[in-house]
Amino acid sequence: MLGLSRRHSHFVYGVIQSGLTCGIASGIASVPLLAEGAFLASWLRAWLLAWAAMLPVVILAAPLIRRLADALTLEEQG
Repeated sequence: MLGLSRRHSHFVYGVIQSGLTCGIASGIASVPLLAEGAFLASWLRAWLLAWAAMLPVVILAAPLIRRLADALTLEEQG
């Protein structure tokens, strides 16, 4: 393990979540390039750009989204 403190888990979550989401989305967007043989280069370029843009958004938005989700849902009783 990396040995990071649990108090940093929201940052670790944000890195993993944004990287995975951007990787899937850019892969889907790059599928038309499979026939040209340019899929991997296009996907990697798109993924890096999308991830660099989305990581700060995810890190900053996660606490707000968590509070909104808590406000829209009920806690289980018993």
